[in-house]
Amino acid sequence: MTLPITSIGLLDSDQVKSVLGAAVLAPSTHNTQPWRFRCTPAGLELHADPERALPAADADQRELLLSCGAALFNLRTAIHALGAHPATTLLPRRDDPTLLAVVRPFAARKPDRRFVELADAIPRRHTNRTPFEAVTIPATAVAGLRHAAEVEQAWLPRLNPHQLDQLRELVHKGHHVQVADPAFLAEWRYWTARDRDSRDGVPEYAAGAMPSENGGWVLRDFGSRPRGRADDSEPLVVVIGSFDDTRMDRIRAGQAMQRVLLTATVAGLDASFISQPVEVPAIRTELRSLLGGGLWPQIVLRLGRGAPVPWTPRRSVADVLLEPDRLKA
Repeated sequence: MTLPITSIGLLDSDQVKSVLGAAVLAPSTHNTQPWRFRCTPAGLELHADPERALPAADADQRELLLSCGAALFNLRTAIHALGAHPATTLLPRRDDPTLLAVVRPFAARKPDRRFVELADAIPRRHTNRTPFEAVTIPATAVAGLRHAAEVEQAWLPRLNPHQLDQLRELVHKGHHVQVADPAFLAEWRYWTARDRDSRDGVPEYAAGAMPSENGGWVLRDFGSRPRGRADDSEPLVVVIGSFDDTRMDRIRAGQAMQRVLLTATVAGLDASFISQPVEVPAIRTELRSLLGGGLWPQIVLRLGRGAPVPWTPRRSVADVLLEPDRLKA
């Protein structure tokens, strides 16, 4: 059964469908797409989908919240670009832990050029797991990425060469911990062994390079075939962190992550995730110490310019809409 999409606030039904279409293009761990949406008279509801959680890689569902935060930022940005203000309430009901946010479009205004640029980048942004070219990213672009994180109440600290070397060691350490865990491997294989017709997971054609082809940085979702080599490649590696580690902080960090990723896309940069040091709790603690102890590391990103790659699939808007009565089950 196809659920109806109704007008909400200033948006007609076609515009509501459009902004939901932007939301589902957000990145997620293993491309699990752990979000659901509901259209109500009060606004657009964003729900976590616990059935798409990753018990081995993401036991406390931290990355699930980051992914949903990224979808929320896409939703907000698409509404901004249509000339409406997305009034957003995070975690509005204690009795419904899956409800992460309610967004109500109201207050017509001239679209902000910055949000229009970011909205235009939503369908162009995609995870690029190939080796990156040996190029230097301009300081102005790095400053733009840092500002993008700060606007969304997260922080992108400067890493000195020593910290980068230590971070690379933590990545390898976390990688070895995970590949020694049968539960993690079973979960990873389930989500990365998808065929071309699947609308979720990471198919073989979107997999990345082996660690030796990425300047030593281990990208977990690499494929079985070499993807080419970029000699002397040293990508820009950044950490996005928050000052606390509550559910709300994680949702905000996910929004910051997506703003950084879209800002990178506007600047002509590609990005991929280095997940191991934030997924293994003990390694994450070491990374927090490496950053000075004041920030909770939420995401590690690798940025640069890679070869063109296909987009990973997404579920349709119809696939992620919740029926009203299901929320009360």
